[in-house]
Amino acid sequence: MEKLSTMQILDAGLDDWRKLALALHARFLTGDFITGLAFVTAVTEAAERADHHPDVTLTYPWVDLELVSHDVSQVTQRDVDLARRISEIAREQGILAEPSAVAELELALDTADLAAVGPFWAALLTGSPDSLKGDDVVDPRGRVPLLWFQHTDAHEPARQRFHCDLWVPHDVAEQRIAAAVAAGGRVVDDDEAPSFVVLADPEGNKACVCTCLNR
Repeated sequence: MEKLSTMQILDAGLDDWRKLALALHARFLTGDFITGLAFVTAVTEAAERADHHPDVTLTYPWVDLELVSHDVSQVTQRDVDLARRISEIAREQGILAEPSAVAELELALDTADLAAVGPFWAALLTGSPDSLKGDDVVDPRGRVPLLWFQHTDAHEPARQRFHCDLWVPHDVAEQRIAAAVAAGGRVVDDDEAPSFVVLADPEGNKACVCTCLNR
């Protein structure tokens, strides 16, 4: 399947869904467990017919879904089609979506020697050095956030090397940045906005607010 560009995804009109790092994400406000289970059951039937399956998290007040084509590690037309069908099921069952609520946290570590540090972090976080996939530590069981290694030149040990990448919906980023600044943070670098903006807390610890735009 052909990978879709960000603009193709946005033009698809998936009002209930937002693309974050790689996948489409949605939250549906089911309100109680029984309603959520009925919704997930209907989604399961649609997924079986499509032979394409989302990741689903069922909790008491909502259901979170994630769609990506794992064979290409990107969003394809099959994801868009199933997302549209899932939204139809939600409307049929009177369930509303809350697209502004979705988010995805990744950890980033600056390193000048991936071969040295990568296996350590893979083994620590997942139990196996084999979880190092390219520049990423990917937990096959989904227990910990993705850790990616940002290649840098050698630098002083005292320099901050870890930072958080918070992926938010593209139409939520400005509000989230403003909230962080109002809470005592500051914008360090917005040259790459709206792709990402670097923020710092009052002690200088940095984080990036990331969106799917301009990528």
